[in-house]
Amino acid sequence: MIYQFIHYSLHFLLPATIAFAFYRKTWQLTYLIFLATMLVDLDHLFAAPVYAPCRCSIGYHFLHSYVAILIYVVLLFPKQTRVVGIGLLLHMATDYIDCLMQKIYC
Repeated sequence: MIYQFIHYSLHFLLPATIAFAFYRKTWQLTYLIFLATMLVDLDHLFAAPVYAPCRCSIGYHFLHSYVAILIYVVLLFPKQTRVVGIGLLLHMATDYIDCLMQKIYC
């Protein structure tokens, strides 16, 4: 139970906190963009099985690959794509923490 709470808090509360702390004037739009970056999880639909509770997403799914993560880092540099890059990297960091927690809970 605590495992899911931590996972979903990192996916929803951490981006909200970052949006509010660093993008105060546009925090609502920034948070919506952060939420939209969760669409990166659509790559799970190409896996068999689609959901495996003890499978680490990082390095397994193509939008969670190390090459994809490198592209997300590059998105940080242009101002126009920075918020998307931050959102994607927050998602990858959350999923990486999830991988670490799986070593305890799985």
